[in-house]
Amino acid sequence: MLNRKVEDVHPKIGEKYTDRKELKMAQDNVIDIGKKKKGTAKIVLCIAAVLIVVIAIISAIRIVPAGCTGVVTTFGEVSDTSLTEGLHFVIPFAQKVEIISNKIQIYEATADAVSNDMQAVSTKIAVNYRIQSEASARIFREIGVDYKDVILMPTVQEGMKSVCAKYNAEQLITKRASVADEIKTELAAKVSEYGIEIEKFNIVNFDFSKEFNEAIEAKQVAEQNYLKTKTEQNQAIVVAEAEAKKKVIAAEADAKAIKARADAQAAANKTIAESLSPTLIQYQTIEKWNGVLPKVASSANPLISLDLDDEAKTNSSSSNQQQTQQKAAQ
Repeated sequence: MLNRKVEDVHPKIGEKYTDRKELKMAQDNVIDIGKKKKGTAKIVLCIAAVLIVVIAIISAIRIVPAGCTGVVTTFGEVSDTSLTEGLHFVIPFAQKVEIISNKIQIYEATADAVSNDMQAVSTKIAVNYRIQSEASARIFREIGVDYKDVILMPTVQEGMKSVCAKYNAEQLITKRASVADEIKTELAAKVSEYGIEIEKFNIVNFDFSKEFNEAIEAKQVAEQNYLKTKTEQNQAIVVAEAEAKKKVIAAEADAKAIKARADAQAAANKTIAESLSPTLIQYQTIEKWNGVLPKVASSANPLISLDLDDEAKTNSSSSNQQQTQQKAAQ
């Protein structure tokens, strides 16, 4: 029995070991390969089980980033309940989580339209929008992750065409802010039903045809020349008005000066007139007389004529009296 077992392990043992004692020792040193295989299999199974558990745990953990919503799908079916920011656990291999960003995003595009004066307009626009958290699951179910191309792009194009048709090309430029606000209002009304919120609508640039740009440039040059001419005319008017005002001021000053002199002369004359008396006038007349009788008596020298007549009468009377006295004495 012993020899058969040893030979089963190693056929050459029976030939090599002839002594029973040595054979016993060789038998003790023989390893049971069957037992070794069973132990190795248990270890492998344990390791595999641990790996499966680890993978399952990792697969069950989902992290939703800040500003995002996690949409849960179970074997492809979208759940109505969305995951908020943070750490969450799901059913491994059965549930998946699609991350939908609720942050403000930007959509840039070029929209072609026609104004109401039939001018072709190419507009570069930028739309700031975001997905509402409560609408994330519905958007993913009904539209998917391509909501930008499915919803925003056609709505923006339609809004641009609709609003630009209300304005002519010049008004699109001069009323740019009003046009942008109107497009934003129309765009927000159309996409709000999908849970998309429009934060801001910007018109980055208007691009018109070459002919229109040349016409605008010519008009601007004409307006600048007109403004320049008008400015020069206004300046000339201002200068003329200033000169006229200066003359008026000078004339008023001269008039005031003349009036002041006249008032002063009138006051002086009044003072002189009040100081004159017949005696003073007669005295001044006599003082100024040179002793020569005027040959012509007129109203030009009434005082002299009167004074001389009175004096002549006095002298004649005195002479007559002297003659009468001489005759009486004889």
